[in-house]
Amino acid sequence: MSGPKFRSIKFGVTRVDIRKGGEGVEYMNAAVALEPFAERMADRLFFWAQETPDRIVFARRVKNDDGVSGDWSTLTFSQALKTARQIAQGLINRQLSDERPVLILSENDLEHALISLGCMLAGVPYCSASPAYSTVSQDFEKLKHIVKTLTPGLIFAANSSKYGNAIKNAVPIGTEVVLTEGVLETHKTISFADLAATPASQQVELRYKSTGPNTVVKFLFTSGSTRLPKAVINTNLMWCSNQQQMRQSMPVLAETPPVLIDWLPWNHTFGGNHNFGLVIYNGGTMYIDDGKPTPVLIQETIRNLREISPTVYFNVPTGFEYIANAMRIDPVLRKCLLKDVKMFFYAGASLAQPIWDSLYSSQEQEIGERIAMTTGLGMTESGPFALFVTNPNVKAADLGVPAPGLEIKLVKDNDKTEVRYRGPNVTPGYWRSPEETKAHFDEEGFFCSGDAVKWIDENDVHQGLKFDGRIAEDFKLATGTFVSVGPLRAKIIAACSPYIQDAVITGLDQKEIGAMIFVTPLVRSLCELEPTATLSDVLSSPKVLSYFQEKLNILSSTSTGSATRIARLILLEQPPSIDKGEITDKGSINQRAVLKHREELVQGLHNGSLTNILLPK
Repeated sequence: MSGPKFRSIKFGVTRVDIRKGGEGVEYMNAAVALEPFAERMADRLFFWAQETPDRIVFARRVKNDDGVSGDWSTLTFSQALKTARQIAQGLINRQLSDERPVLILSENDLEHALISLGCMLAGVPYCSASPAYSTVSQDFEKLKHIVKTLTPGLIFAANSSKYGNAIKNAVPIGTEVVLTEGVLETHKTISFADLAATPASQQVELRYKSTGPNTVVKFLFTSGSTRLPKAVINTNLMWCSNQQQMRQSMPVLAETPPVLIDWLPWNHTFGGNHNFGLVIYNGGTMYIDDGKPTPVLIQETIRNLREISPTVYFNVPTGFEYIANAMRIDPVLRKCLLKDVKMFFYAGASLAQPIWDSLYSSQEQEIGERIAMTTGLGMTESGPFALFVTNPNVKAADLGVPAPGLEIKLVKDNDKTEVRYRGPNVTPGYWRSPEETKAHFDEEGFFCSGDAVKWIDENDVHQGLKFDGRIAEDFKLATGTFVSVGPLRAKIIAACSPYIQDAVITGLDQKEIGAMIFVTPLVRSLCELEPTATLSDVLSSPKVLSYFQEKLNILSSTSTGSATRIARLILLEQPPSIDKGEITDKGSINQRAVLKHREELVQGLHNGSLTNILLPK
């Protein structure tokens, strides 16, 4: 009996080579060699500006004085190169360097893109900091940490009204600030327009030619869990090799110039390396999406997807959930989104099966076939692309096989197997942190990811690996029973979709497992309270409690023992805090940070001192 029909898509790596190491160790690499790649990311900018000068590389909707977005403002490859050269000259004039890089405080926009490209031509590293560290944070602790770690020689900020307070509190007075809009009284400022109008000279070409594979292009900060974030060094070698690995693993990128509609933040490796680099490397076009997978901003994403047809589409599970719900009732969205797209790709967390099923249903209704929903595994330190699936029949937790040129090492760790990385796409380390760098690489030079994996099919290694949680997240109960957190979280999320954002598993040194639940805004639809009702009232309403009680009963009755039985559950009123590192920029929950900062709540959950605990019946 044949399986479902998928729109034609080729997978570049379908076979692997395995070799045995010492006890409990195996090595795996793709049975395909890594092809030659550019020495510098900006080489590809020069190439496409010559080959396709009038092709749009970046576009963003213009906002009026009321903040409402209108028509698209576009930037072609030739325009981008010209302006980047002028910005590069301005950076060279200021004698910026690795020791005095550029720090970017901005959401994704055209100016952000241009100053990034200017830095590449000038050989000056840049770092895009999470906007939340400036606009949501109250103490600016993480922004201050970034400034202290990098000692930037220049700050770029989108506007003074949004980022001015953070700059005043976290940036030394003597540091020059470039602003797209506004001025600052506390710092020397220059407008972005003036910087971008700097007359370029031969110095730019000379400086650019002095850069090479080992030149530091950028710093990307990890999200941080229980400690402050680390600055991951990104070189030209790392970024370019990773883009070539992506191109070979996902041949669709080379078939036609990719068109993206993308909101993923450039301070994060998924948006800033994977997708930003994908467009430059493959001569594509990125329509910057000012929407986000939130109740307020998702309509902007839907609006863009009703107008622009992407060839590949990337998002996090929450984003696909909103899109799946919208496609069921929006024929214009279905038609435009599905017209040209060859591949969907999700990362950041598990994708619940009901969302998957809904997407497939809409696709089969509209085009008579399915679009492959692909995924993989990676991290900031691996560029991020590392593993990718081998066929369209992807299931939850599937990861696939290594990209060409990347060797992975599978190391037994008690009942888990950790995956480690070695290859040209792996970072040389953390900036100004030699001890941290040393601690994260093993004796053979493999980066220790902390991610646990297992075989999709032990009898067919060519299918690759699937996710098995995080080594550091797993724990033992007081009985000595080992709890595997990743699969348990995925089970809870799938059972409670679409009303649950994530589950934090508790029970370290306790007799049984508990779960703390972060809900989605859709939970309000379970009860009949007014929209103005507090979340506390919503979560304590009989209908909401009844829903989660029923789910807890089912989960408990289908468990296989104490290692998988949720014995107590609590719905959390307080959302995850970005200041405390409880949530990352892509919306996934940091288990360790939540457990650390809500330790009293965890204790109350297990000692029974809280009144709003649900127990299985």
